[in-house]
Amino acid sequence: MSHRRIPKRKAILAGAGAVGIAAAAILLPHANASQSESESDSEARSAPRTMSAASAADLVSKLGEKLGEAYGGAYYDAEKQQVVVNVVGSDNNVIVEVKKAGAVARSVQNSAGELKSAASTLAEQATIPGTAWAVDPKTNQILVTADRTVSGERWDRIESAVKSLGTGMARIQKSAGEFKPFVEGGDAIFGGGSRCSLGFNVTTQDGSPGFLTAGHCGVAAEQWSEDQNGEPIGTVQAATFPGDGDFALVTYDDPATQAASTVDVGNGQTVSITQAADAAVGQEVFRMGSTTGLKDGAVTGLDATVNYPEGTVTGLIQTDVCAEPGDSGGSLFTQDGSAIGLTSGGSGDCTAGGETFFQPVTTALAAVGAQIGDGGAANGGAEGNGGAADGGAEANGGAEADGGAGANGGAADGGAEADGGAEANGGAAADGGAEADGGAAADGGAAGDGGAADDIGGGAHDGLGQSG
Repeated sequence: MSHRRIPKRKAILAGAGAVGIAAAAILLPHANASQSESESDSEARSAPRTMSAASAADLVSKLGEKLGEAYGGAYYDAEKQQVVVNVVGSDNNVIVEVKKAGAVARSVQNSAGELKSAASTLAEQATIPGTAWAVDPKTNQILVTADRTVSGERWDRIESAVKSLGTGMARIQKSAGEFKPFVEGGDAIFGGGSRCSLGFNVTTQDGSPGFLTAGHCGVAAEQWSEDQNGEPIGTVQAATFPGDGDFALVTYDDPATQAASTVDVGNGQTVSITQAADAAVGQEVFRMGSTTGLKDGAVTGLDATVNYPEGTVTGLIQTDVCAEPGDSGGSLFTQDGSAIGLTSGGSGDCTAGGETFFQPVTTALAAVGAQIGDGGAANGGAEGNGGAADGGAEANGGAEADGGAGANGGAADGGAEADGGAEANGGAAADGGAEADGGAAADGGAAGDGGAADDIGGGAHDGLGQSG
């Protein structure tokens, strides 16, 4: 089966230059504020620095280790483009350290260690389907969310667990929706009666092309096509769901597939994906899905735990970006072209809103031994090359995307794949059971997203992975 090449007419948008799409306004670059040259050197040194969300995530990881028990978490103030660091206690040396790093010091009650311990307690006492929790650094608490299925004895149980943590450690909020992997709908990738979405194209350890998608898609079917009942174009090498994440690695069956490292945002336009990056609370992000298209929002929590009907998934990113069935497996990214996450599931829709969870791309890549794009290989070069190879490159880029990740552990993981493979999934499956796909399995649901993603990936829907 031949895969279509990325149409040359598609404009490859530099992260900050994406315009002409439904959400164009939110993709426009934000002007960085700068301090006036009239400020004294000492004032400049003590004043908070403006920085990008990516830089903020890097700064937070370093400060967290340096501050030790005094560290109470941190978040990114997108409006001011500053990092706010929570500090426990009144040690002036700690506050000076925070300011020296260019961040804003904020006094709080709970340390990051205490919050982590509280989350472990919740895992022991309140792992109930329909609940989720993540640390909210803005309130310095654990935000516990219970969906509409949690009532009666189960509600009493979660409420009791939260109260046992002590005053000011956690709070509960009720969600009108129901936590589940998103299913059905939209342009997607298909496998075993399930519908899913392609997330990001990658390059495997052995240099072959592949892509990442939701794990509940990977355990629903071993082979995936770009058309329902179509010829398979990719085979699952590794899949994790439920458990320590929701991600799967699929390698293209044709090793010559040129899978571009881009996200199709509609109207013939794409955003180049140049790297994978960690999320930061408060960071502005964009999600592309085949059901609801391009949507934006912000990261609201990290290391989230979600108790789906199919099982518990840990280590996710929580956001307020809306999503609906069919958006699963799709890409979460930033305006500068950083791959952040893969749509897992959540509650609500794009009319009423809700909570949505994503698998961090960085941890998925590390688990399967893959990388976004071609890692700057010649290819990239070419791309850069630009023009030149250009097309080639471009294509290449595809390759670039190259990624197929792969194989890698894929395989191993593969095991995982098997993983719950069916099993878990089974759940899902089950879940989907009938749903079948649509159902969870459907995970495909997730997939659905695929569509989008799809797009995302290689030319996604233009051809899940373009062939040369």
